[in-house]
Amino acid sequence: VLEKGLKENFADAQVSVVDCPDLTQEPFNFPAKGICGKPRIADVGGVPYLIPLVQKEKVYDLNTVAKDIELPGAFILGAGAASSKVLGINAELIPIVQTKSEKKPAVNGSYVAQINPADKGCLLEKYSSKYTDCEFGLLANLYASEGQPGKVIEVKANGRTGELNFVSCLRQTLEKHYGEKPVGMGGTFIIQKGKAKIHIMPPEFSTCPLNTDEDVNNWLKFFEMKAPLICQPVIVSRDPGFDLRLEHTHCFSQHGEGGHYHQDTSPDCVQYLGYFQPAQLLFRIDRPQETHPIGRD
Repeated sequence: VLEKGLKENFADAQVSVVDCPDLTQEPFNFPAKGICGKPRIADVGGVPYLIPLVQKEKVYDLNTVAKDIELPGAFILGAGAASSKVLGINAELIPIVQTKSEKKPAVNGSYVAQINPADKGCLLEKYSSKYTDCEFGLLANLYASEGQPGKVIEVKANGRTGELNFVSCLRQTLEKHYGEKPVGMGGTFIIQKGKAKIHIMPPEFSTCPLNTDEDVNNWLKFFEMKAPLICQPVIVSRDPGFDLRLEHTHCFSQHGEGGHYHQDTSPDCVQYLGYFQPAQLLFRIDRPQETHPIGRD
């Protein structure tokens, strides 16, 4: 299903089932070896807690989320907002956490991407270099598993010929094929060659209400960042009525760049390599009561 859909948007695409590579190795350096074992997706909070105006009191903990999704000790990947309570500013969180279990403390391999106050560029830092907690704020889309090795879906796509980004192509392919039945996936992929359009939220929350997508885009800071970028997508093919964010991908690198992935900007030479696992369960945590569709891109 995925290969057929990708071939409509990429010059070359191959999808196969393989053994998950050891994700503790380069370029990932994750605290867990794989993305297998009781795979599940959590959509926590939501964009309405950020816009039109921020609700700073919305703070969560990944160790608590692991218990809420009935998988204490889970290995969690995904995309979210950093806790402004901890950082003192607004920033993008790239969560990579082996949550705490009865036997072991949490291992936080997350990154934070923020606007560098010195030159207004990207400042990417290891979370654990400054902080000891596993908090996040406002919203997150998370893929959780036992972090075990096992069989995964390997996706290769080169040379983008269509308009859709890699993640949207996967999601819309699933939606087209499975229709009413929601299908969720998570994991990791690398943009091996090329460049990508990435945003980072500014350090100050907007004091003026952000009421349209145009308002949001004017507020966000956009960059073109270079490969290799290691990305963490969370995808649900369609919303079964839980006010989900259907796709959300954050990325980091070993060269100091990272943030929220939008699209590659070098379609002719771009190369994607991904490892995905379909989720068995979906959890909706602290769903906003007042909602809107703005800022979900």
